[in-house]
Amino acid sequence: MSDAPLPTGPLRGDLTEGPLTRTLIVFAVPQMIGNVMQSLNGSINAVWVGRLLGNGALAATANANIIMFLLFALVFGFGMAATVKVGQAWGRKDVVAARRSLGTAIGLTFMLALATSLGGWIFAPQMLHWLATPGESYGEALVYLRVVFIANPAATVTTMLAMGMRGSGDAGTPLRFMILTSVLDVILNPLFIMGWGPVPRMGIGGSAFATVIASFLGLFGMIAWIYAKDLPLRLRGKELAFLKPHRSELRYILGKGLPMGAQMLVISGAGVIMIGLVNREGLEMASAYGALLQVWNYIGMPAMAIGAAVSAMVAQHIGAGREDRVDAISRAGSTANLAITAVLLAAMLLFDRPLLALFLGDASPAVPLAQHIQSLAIWTYLPFGVTIVLFGTLRAYGVVYSQLLVLFTSMYLIRYGIYWLLYPSLGADALWYSLMVSSVMSMVLTLAAYFKGGWRRQMQRRIAAAAG
Repeated sequence: MSDAPLPTGPLRGDLTEGPLTRTLIVFAVPQMIGNVMQSLNGSINAVWVGRLLGNGALAATANANIIMFLLFALVFGFGMAATVKVGQAWGRKDVVAARRSLGTAIGLTFMLALATSLGGWIFAPQMLHWLATPGESYGEALVYLRVVFIANPAATVTTMLAMGMRGSGDAGTPLRFMILTSVLDVILNPLFIMGWGPVPRMGIGGSAFATVIASFLGLFGMIAWIYAKDLPLRLRGKELAFLKPHRSELRYILGKGLPMGAQMLVISGAGVIMIGLVNREGLEMASAYGALLQVWNYIGMPAMAIGAAVSAMVAQHIGAGREDRVDAISRAGSTANLAITAVLLAAMLLFDRPLLALFLGDASPAVPLAQHIQSLAIWTYLPFGVTIVLFGTLRAYGVVYSQLLVLFTSMYLIRYGIYWLLYPSLGADALWYSLMVSSVMSMVLTLAAYFKGGWRRQMQRRIAAAAG
C-alpha cells in the first residue's frame, strides 16, 4: 500500500534507547502537561459556571460529565489498544504497519462516535434520571449534556490521533493541540455563557457550545499540522484505504480494546454509582463533591500520563525484542508517580480552602464539607498511581482481563460492601472510607497479577532464549 522503504536506523520517537527513567519522564511530561491542561480547562470552565450561574449549574455539569466519560470509555479502550499496536510496530521499525493500525482505529471509532452522539442526544433525559440528578439542576444538566454530545466525534478522533502518535513516541504534537483546544474553550466559555455584542446569552448551553467549537477547531488544527509537517503516521494516497477497518487490525483492536474499554466502563460505572449516592445526601453534598472532582483530577493526572507512557514504552520494547528492560520501566514509572503524587497531595491539603472556594465561593457552606471529605479520601491516589502504572505494562502485553477482574472486585464488591457495612454508623463518611479501602485492595490485586500472571512466565522465557 505504500512505496516508503522500511527504515534501518533509529526512528524519531524511539523509546527503546537511552536511560530508562530519563526517557520515560521526558516522554511522559508532555502527556502530563496535556492532562493538566485538560483538567485546568475543565476546572476553569467549572469556575465560570459556578460563579456566573451558581452551584446548581455546577452540580449539573458534574452529572453531565460523568455520563460523557461513561460513553467515551469504550472508544478510549480502542485508543489504548491502538497505542499498543502502533508502539509494537514502531519498535519493529515498521511504519506502514503503524499507519494501518491507526487508520483502522480512527475509522472504527469515528463511526461509533457518530452513533453515540445521536443516541446520547435522544436518551439524555433517561441518563440523567438514572443518575438521580437533583431536580434543581436537572434542566440545566439536560441542556448541557445534549450540546456537549455534538462535540463527541471531534473529541473522539482527536483522542485517537493523539494516542496513536504517542505509540510512535510523539507526545509533543498532541500537547500542542490540547493546549489550543483548552485555551479556546476557556476563552469562549464566558463569552457564550453571558453573551457579548452579537453573541447571545446562552447560559449553561453556552458553556457546552464553547466546548463544541474548541473541539472541532483543535481537530482541524491537528490534522493540518500532521500533513504540513509530513509526520510519519499521516495517511496519503492509497494509504487512505487504511481508514476502512482492516480485518486483522480490527481483530486486535476489538479483541483487546473491548476489555480495555470495559475497564473504563467499570471505573466510570463506579463513578456513576458514587455520584448517585452523593446526590442522595442533598444538593450541598453534591456541590462539594463536584468541586472536589475538579481538584482531584489534577492528582490523578500524573498516574494517567505515566501509565500511558509506560504502556507505549513497553510496547516498543516488545517490538524491538528488548523485554529484559520491562521490569525496570515498571519500577521507574511507579517510583516517579509516587514522588509526584506525594507532592501534589501536600499542596492540595495545604491550599484546600482557597482552591475549593474558587468553585463554590468563599461563603458557601459546601466548602468546609468538601475540606472534610478531602481529608478522608485524598489518600486513595497513592495506591491508585501504582495500580495505573502496572496496568500500563500489562496492557502492552495484551493482558486485559485480569485488570477487569481487579477493578470489578475492588470498585464494586469491596467498595460498596464497605459502604453498606459502615453507613449505619458513619453516615456519608462511609463513602470516603470505602474509597480508600478499595484503592489499596486494587493495588494489592494488581501486584499479584503483575508478578504471578502467565504473561510473565512467557516474557521470562523469551528473555532467556534471547540471552542464550
